Amino acid sequence: MKTERKRAVVGKYEQASISQRIEAFFLDNVGRVATRSQIQQVARNPKTGQEPENWHQRLSELRTDSGYTILTNRDDRNLKVGEYVLQSTKKRTGAGKRVTCSDATWKQVLERAANACEWQEDGAQCSLSEGMIDPIGGGTVKLTPDHMTPHSIKSAANPDDPKEWRALCGRHQVMKKNYWDNATNKLNIYAIVQSASKKDKRRVFAFLKDYFKDSVK
Repeated sequence: MKTERKRAVVGKYEQASISQRIEAFFLDNVGRVATRSQIQQVARNPKTGQEPENWHQRLSELRTDSGYTILTNRDDRNLKVGEYVLQSTKKRTGAGKRVTCSDATWKQVLERAANACEWQEDGAQCSLSEGMIDPIGGGTVKLTPDHMTPHSIKSAANPDDPKEWRALCGRHQVMKKNYWDNATNKLNIYAIVQSASKKDKRRVFAFLKDYFKDSVK
């Protein structure tokens, strides 16, 4: 018989940063199911009540930079889309202090990218520009620097080399981090297949059927 997980409870969080407020919320609710709306509520500015558009990036950084194991429906099928669980207070070993590109490098990256997201998928570029409304993820697009090589592999990226950086919108920053498992320093194959189109899922399925045809009876 499946045991129903307890639900998270939102307290009062007045920490200075979005990350600190979200972290405090999860630490108060270890093992409990937190929802997207609860995290958005916690992420709000405690003085103005304004909800930040980059809360999902701060949540992703708690996983990748801080080393917390926060499960989603990609990791646990008992969770629904938009539900999260912090397994424990124990942190994984970090990949090293995160660096970002210099202002001059970022300017060159944006010029190369024509001020648009450089994420490539199925041969097409995302091309959402700063200030646009993301038709899929919602919210106003904000471009931020992304390591060309995952941070967990090369934390000491050269801040002055535009070739080591690209411009990504918030949705694709989060998507990229979900593709890479910082706990193992390997590709998160399950997440990649899960987020693929139905057409690509069928191609993967056909490949696996052929690959295991001699071992499956």
